Amino acid sequence: MADAPRITIVIPIYNEEAILHAAVVDLRERLKPLGWNYEIILAENGSKDRTVQIGEELAAKYGDSADGQVKIISMGEPNYGRAMKEGILLARGEFVICDEIDLCDADFHKAAIEILASNQADLVIGSKLAAGAEDERPLLRHVASIAYSGMLRAALGFRGTDTHGLKAFRRAALLDVARACLVEKDVFASEFVIRADRGGVKIKEIPVRVMEKRPPSINLFKRVPNVLKSMAKLTWAIRIHG
Repeated sequence: MADAPRITIVIPIYNEEAILHAAVVDLRERLKPLGWNYEIILAENGSKDRTVQIGEELAAKYGDSADGQVKIISMGEPNYGRAMKEGILLARGEFVICDEIDLCDADFHKAAIEILASNQADLVIGSKLAAGAEDERPLLRHVASIAYSGMLRAALGFRGTDTHGLKAFRRAALLDVARACLVEKDVFASEFVIRADRGGVKIKEIPVRVMEKRPPSINLFKRVPNVLKSMAKLTWAIRIHG
């Protein structure tokens, strides 16, 4: 088996045939000047287009790469949280970056790894709501993010500004937190961050710039009932189950 990479980048993917190949190739090009030894895990979940085929082609092309190996795993069902969790559990790197295929922000990657490597934090969150952030998504999505973070603060005592989107962490410090998470789908990321905060993990938020490279895969209004149900599950998982 090849030596373990220093960094693992986990990217959940769902019906991303339009941008997957270009996004992965572009990410590898932008990381090349950093000289990192890293792997990319594409965590596919229930796609109905050519996403799996394209992911397998990328894995075949870069599977033996010494500095930017690409792998693909498949959940077989639309479940973002499960895909992210499985990717984290399979990660081999000392540092793990949780990315989004429509972001792949190499500037965040570089800044986050510098923070982790200098022991300023064990978990770095790229916040689209922190002071200095640039949220260039449609206004309704920005407002929805603010409302969701407010719900997390009210129900669970969340002390930050954002739980979704880009994250990077020291694998050894957060692996048990990932294993402890009970809720999947859209709110896995929130449970992960809140459990880390409640467990005393050293967390640092940094502002990021976000913009849509393609329309969301799921309509915002269709997501609301599921998010409310998941919030109830999350509250049970944190407050009752512990």
